[in-house]
Amino acid sequence: MARVLVTGGAGFIGSHLCSFLLNKGHEVICVDNLFTGSKANIESLMGHKNFEFIRHDITDALRVEVDQIFNLACPAAPVHYQFNPIKTIKCSTLGMINMLGIAKRCRARILQASTSEVYGDPAEHPQKESYWGNVNCIGLRSCYDEGKRVAECLMMDYHRQNNVNTAIVRIFNTYGPNMALNDGRVIPNFICQALKSEPITIYGDGSQTRSFCYVSDLVDGLYKMMSADGFTGPVNLGNPVELSMLELAQKIRSIVGTKSEIVFKPLPADDPRQRKPDITLAKAKLGWEPKVSFDEGLKQTVEYFRKILAEK
Repeated sequence: MARVLVTGGAGFIGSHLCSFLLNKGHEVICVDNLFTGSKANIESLMGHKNFEFIRHDITDALRVEVDQIFNLACPAAPVHYQFNPIKTIKCSTLGMINMLGIAKRCRARILQASTSEVYGDPAEHPQKESYWGNVNCIGLRSCYDEGKRVAECLMMDYHRQNNVNTAIVRIFNTYGPNMALNDGRVIPNFICQALKSEPITIYGDGSQTRSFCYVSDLVDGLYKMMSADGFTGPVNLGNPVELSMLELAQKIRSIVGTKSEIVFKPLPADDPRQRKPDITLAKAKLGWEPKVSFDEGLKQTVEYFRKILAEK
């Protein structure tokens, strides 16, 4: 049994990870400032003997004794990370330094939840870990994109200079239960609009593509990376099945059974045209690949939002 710190543990992915770790028999310390996370996501874990919740912002110092750190703390949707861009980049810099300090002191293995956004609007497709990216360093998205790139730099410098046991995963689009109604990302937006019989809003002409990984598959990948002691990565975690935004809207409309019209609006600045992971390295090093089909995961996600909207 390990004593595990999960920052951002009340968020969408973090809450699933906390539950997964508890089921594995580990002791879990969940840290979250609840900016985008929610106590409702971890309500079922609160009474567990091996679970502890601390409301805390990782840009401030934290003193804990742990064996492993999953650093997931950072707003991930544009609507949230652009709300306070300075705070966002502080999370990936000051917060990263604070977490690496704990890892160094405790000799803990630390995993950084990086992102496919480090590739920017990619000129390479699909994206391999060796690709250096195409990022606008002064754009509206740079607080997140460049913050995550700096976080990766800090991880590797602490590894090289201080021999900290680091692991970097680059997470591609993930979806599933516990996403927030106001998440701002495409799957919650489309599902909620369809369930309310509102127009489904596509930004751009709908030809831009994404690849979506169900949250249980992602959590399995995170755990396998943490268990791959000595392997620093970075490694892509995502589902290589690619579809356009127009295809996604049509699929969600069909599953929900709505007649919502599809409307088009201007594409936001620096929005990537393509996103698809090359997961060759994850297969080779971790023995990992997604198992949940997109249709199956999407149906579960629709039912989750149907229930949440009914309760509202």
